[in-house]
Amino acid sequence: MVATRATRCPPVGLMLMPLVAAVVLLAVAVPVAAATLHPVDYLALQAVRRALSDMPGSRFFASWDFTGDPCAFAGVSCSGDGRVVTLALGDPRAGAPGLSGVFPSTALARLSELTSLSLVPGRVSGDLPPAVAVLPSLRFLALSGNLLSGDLPATFSPMLRTVDLSKNSFSGRIPPSLLLIRSLRTLVLSHNSLSGEIPKLVSSPLVHLDLRNNRLTGGVPPLPETLVYLSLAGNRLSGRVGAVLRKLPRLSFLDLGGNWFSGEVPGEVFSFRISYLQLRKNAFSGELRPAGHVFAGATVDLSHNALSGRVPAELAPASAVYLNGNKFAGEVPREIAAAAEGGRMRVLFLQDNFLTGIGVGGVPASAAVCAHWNCVAPPPPVVAACPAKGGRGRRRPPAQCGGRRR
Repeated sequence: MVATRATRCPPVGLMLMPLVAAVVLLAVAVPVAAATLHPVDYLALQAVRRALSDMPGSRFFASWDFTGDPCAFAGVSCSGDGRVVTLALGDPRAGAPGLSGVFPSTALARLSELTSLSLVPGRVSGDLPPAVAVLPSLRFLALSGNLLSGDLPATFSPMLRTVDLSKNSFSGRIPPSLLLIRSLRTLVLSHNSLSGEIPKLVSSPLVHLDLRNNRLTGGVPPLPETLVYLSLAGNRLSGRVGAVLRKLPRLSFLDLGGNWFSGEVPGEVFSFRISYLQLRKNAFSGELRPAGHVFAGATVDLSHNALSGRVPAELAPASAVYLNGNKFAGEVPREIAAAAEGGRMRVLFLQDNFLTGIGVGGVPASAAVCAHWNCVAPPPPVVAACPAKGGRGRRRPPAQCGGRRR
């Protein structure tokens, strides 16, 4: 009979010694102050710091000393249970230098409790991955004025209220899901290279929509009546917009300049409380038939279209009116002339039309009234106030004014 040797287990205390040693080593490696911050968030902030640097003149990261409390770093705020909830990267003061480096996507995606993420204008490159865009608690996302590129993520956090990705190099289409977020109030995607059509967003509660200076094409879909600010300028949009604009009575800012929109300008927009109405450089045509007077002190720019007929007196309450580069005829209404003479209208540009009567005499030195290249010579005081680059001559040749009173 062969005797077998019994195998003895080592004491439990001896088995735990390597684990205890590892814990001790970790405690030595991680500063005690970091105990106030969740370890995952602590490591994420370290990765952010490695990825980004201050541009010359910036000292944003001077306070990011990981021997101290990361929740006291510039731009960082934490919840009571030690999670990063706000991360504002860079000095927010106007004109302050920004940051450079590569957008720390992987690190930021680990900040699962983040509600606000912002990055001041600088030279940060990279893309915006879905893992960051869908952070479950994210309400505020602002990465304007950097070198970010690539397509926008197909999905965004359903909690978002503000998204500002302007002045980057994003391309591709606007994801329809972004415009269907029920909580979204402000969307700024201007100054990128986005293409395709504007997705439908009639059910969105948007208040502020800025898509200017992209490469968007097609028409304008129905827009939510909650809009107060709308800018689609500098794209390749076309078609008629009257039916859409009539349903936006809350607008206070409207800029559709630099597109290929056509048809008549809906009269209703003049009666809205719009302080800035910009429709310049399109193909709008027909006569202006305002449904009411424009908002007092407004800026109205309808220049460089194909508008015709008489200049409407309903524009008189505006502080700046640009009608140059159209086909307006007849005489300038006395209400508008009086507003310019009295200084209430500080800018009145009427050049390059077919007007037969200006009716504006002396104007204050602070006013700019330009009325050359019409079918009547402008009075000398008006010529003196006209910008030097304003046009080709004082008066149209008679052959161009056939059948019109001079």
